Amino acid sequence: MEPPDARAGARRAPRLLWLALLLAAHPGVQAEMHVSVPPLVEVMRGEQVTLSCTPSKRPEHFVLEWFLVERSGAHHRRRRLASAEQQGSELHPMVHDPRGRSPPYQLDAQGSLVLAEAQVGDERDYVCVVTAGAAGTAEATTRLRVFAQPEATEVLPNEGTLSVMDNAPQIATCSSRNGNPAPQISWYRNGRLLEVPTEVNEDGYMTTRVVREASGLQSLSSTLYLRVHKADRNASFHCAAQYSLPGDHHGRLDSPAFNLTVHYPTEHVRLWMGSPSTTEGWVREGDSVQLLCEGDGSPNPEYMFFRLQDKREEVLSTSLEGKLTLEGINRSQSGTYGCRVEDFDAAEDVLLNQTLGLKVAYLDPLELSAGKELSVFLNSSRTAVTCSAQARPTPALRWTKDAVPLGDGPTLSLGPFTFDSAGTYVCEASVPGVPLLSRTQSFRLLVQGSPELRAKELEPKVEGSWTEGDEVELICSARGYPEPRLTWSHPGGQPAEQAHSGQGWASSSLRLRVTSALGREGVTCEASNSHGQVHHVFRFGTVAPQTEQAGIAVMAVAISVGLLLLVVATFYCMRRKGRPGCCRRREKGTPPGEPELSRSSERPEHTGLLVGGAGGGARAGSGAFRDEC
Repeated sequence: MEPPDARAGARRAPRLLWLALLLAAHPGVQAEMHVSVPPLVEVMRGEQVTLSCTPSKRPEHFVLEWFLVERSGAHHRRRRLASAEQQGSELHPMVHDPRGRSPPYQLDAQGSLVLAEAQVGDERDYVCVVTAGAAGTAEATTRLRVFAQPEATEVLPNEGTLSVMDNAPQIATCSSRNGNPAPQISWYRNGRLLEVPTEVNEDGYMTTRVVREASGLQSLSSTLYLRVHKADRNASFHCAAQYSLPGDHHGRLDSPAFNLTVHYPTEHVRLWMGSPSTTEGWVREGDSVQLLCEGDGSPNPEYMFFRLQDKREEVLSTSLEGKLTLEGINRSQSGTYGCRVEDFDAAEDVLLNQTLGLKVAYLDPLELSAGKELSVFLNSSRTAVTCSAQARPTPALRWTKDAVPLGDGPTLSLGPFTFDSAGTYVCEASVPGVPLLSRTQSFRLLVQGSPELRAKELEPKVEGSWTEGDEVELICSARGYPEPRLTWSHPGGQPAEQAHSGQGWASSSLRLRVTSALGREGVTCEASNSHGQVHHVFRFGTVAPQTEQAGIAVMAVAISVGLLLLVVATFYCMRRKGRPGCCRRREKGTPPGEPELSRSSERPEHTGLLVGGAGGGARAGSGAFRDEC
């Protein structure tokens, strides 16, 4: 059985033959038919493509056909993909050769060829042929380009050690996969384009290789060969893939940056002393000192530390770190130290060893000629105290007393001596240029002599201003060595206490009341030690008696006696009359306090007594009588 396409083609064959004979008979008609197609269509892979074909005329009956141009060397062959026949107002499309494409080709209602999900294999020339009988036949070709963005650019650097003495070793391989058309790869160092040829040479070149994948996409790899230099040890390399896009646009995908491990010989060697050290190269005795050695070769060479002893090298250590630590260094380790770099690739004229001088600074405890204590006599002649210091370098010496500078130098001259000279003297030693290297030593100066007395004088008063009973506080201060003893001529003195002045003064106080005896004798304060004694007399002058106070006392005694007599009189009256009103005045006319005389007719024994008449209470004449006590 014949396929449907074959039968349809057999039915259309007479029609096409008839159209061809008609066109041959009218050659002028052929020029009247034209077909319009886009000469170039560019799309991204996976997008839908519509190839339009527009005849200049649309007669009632015509046939539109799409052909795919296949190239095989110098030969071209057309393969019909689809056709459409205009019958009346309808266009009947038909696909003839899908060529296994999925999804298959399609024709829309206008006769345009539709390619769903463009693929790289669709990148061909397509011919649209319109046959319109008497109107003639016309065709036009459109080219389809399918672009594909490649995957992320990958780089595989050489992880080995590259020597500057090698000729153009392999640096890295850069890959850009699955793109269309094939991308281009370029190389960069520190962000700048590397201009390297493709021809092999000693300084550098690159090679490229393109592979077409089964999908039709293309992959490109590029390998860079380059002579490295010492400056490349810190250089940043990367590659970039440039690819094309529709509309004459371009894209770029950069690879991650990478660094190289470069081997280069030593050219310079440096040796220095780590902290702690001074600018002059001094280190303190007892500190830990580091010697650091560095060569500028790569990879790190081997370092050998040594010490010069009588022009011979004493090897101390060998390491790859270039570090030597001397723990708790002492003065015997002063000398010349060196470092040598073991680099056999270095040039012959390169100096591979360096030396330096290590100077250990020390300061021994200070020694004073006076010892810890120096005793002199008051007003004695001058003397000198020497401060000795064993140190390197030479220390600076300074004398102080109570933080007050006295002078510089090892010798301190003292005298003549007073009690103010006594105290603590300090010798301070420091090493210039070596921080924190200092010492101090002190001695105590004792000045022996008879005490010196100082009394707090009484406030001056006029003669006779002191009165018996006044309270006063007396204060005496003394100094000397041995420390003096303070005593008072009257009891009650407080024990001596050291004063806060810091000058060796001791003070004692006495609080008492002034009496006339003190006015005559005074109060004596005495200070004494083994060298003598000294005293001071506090005098008060004339002491006034307490007159005002005596008058008040006499008045108080008189009042007390008067009250006592009044009590006795009252008691007497009560005993005589047996009633409490015996002493009341009974006669109103008698002035108070005057006694009343008795009448002549009264009996003598009743004189001075109250007499009563018969019936009691009789009155004589116009006078009146009172009771007597």
